[in-house]
Amino acid sequence: MSNLNLLFTIAIPLLFNFYISPTNSDNLQDMCPTDTSSHRTMFINGFPCKNPSNITTSDFKNLQLSHQGSTDTFLRSSVTLVTASEFPGLNTLGLSTGRTDLEVDGLVTPHTHPRSSEMIFLVKGVVIVGFIDTDSKLFQSVLREGDVFVFPKGLLHYCMNSGFEDAMFYSVFNAQNPGVVDISNAMFGDKASEMVKMAMAKLVSLTKVEDVPVDDGYKNFYDEL
Repeated sequence: MSNLNLLFTIAIPLLFNFYISPTNSDNLQDMCPTDTSSHRTMFINGFPCKNPSNITTSDFKNLQLSHQGSTDTFLRSSVTLVTASEFPGLNTLGLSTGRTDLEVDGLVTPHTHPRSSEMIFLVKGVVIVGFIDTDSKLFQSVLREGDVFVFPKGLLHYCMNSGFEDAMFYSVFNAQNPGVVDISNAMFGDKASEMVKMAMAKLVSLTKVEDVPVDDGYKNFYDEL
């Protein structure tokens, strides 16, 4: 009986580790570009690899983020997300990327990425960004060209163009498929709702927006709003 107890004690942690580790496990080969040539008949946690003899340099280059997305929408914004589905070289690396374009007064409504944190790099413009933690505390700041901001995994976040010109930033996610849960769409059923814009405007107007970048020894702090 003691042997069975010992076996049970060892087996349970091993099985638990087996089932939770695939999403963060190390690669077993140098690379594994997504095989997009064949119809999927077996569904796994990820994508099958290409035949190594068919891997080319083009698998590791993607041009989708080099073009501005269409902002001709009610929200005056465009979000382009690139995962291993569109960028074969990302397969098994635990990474994905994206681009967000914002017209003047454009916004990205509150949403979450349940499987990933998001780090953004502002290329141009002035953008208000923010997220809310599990204690309902709001963290909100103004970003200017060259600034970097991070949204922790799974937390509700948003952004709004607060400048007088178009804005654009790139995103990097630490997951192959970060997922998107759009809160406004789930609650109101229609992104093209005046209620969404009103809620965002109220959120920004009632909250102190920090405009204090990290002092790098060469630039002065901006004054807080």
